[in-house]
Amino acid sequence: MSAAKQKTITIKLKKGTIACNPKQRATVNGLGLRRREQVTTLENTPSVRGMIKKVLHLVEVVSQSK
Repeated sequence: MSAAKQKTITIKLKKGTIACNPKQRATVNGLGLRRREQVTTLENTPSVRGMIKKVLHLVEVVSQSK
């Protein structure tokens, strides 16, 4: 699949991870988010969507490309 045809999802860290348990903090780090208000774009795969679902109270889905 070419880079232009890959589905992507953009997420933003809306809350800090200081009060989270270590597994949730590791999941947020795995998504490539380090600081509050940081935005990252990832491939829209089942594993990434599962990670987002685990920390949905901390992140915000900004956009999805089809």
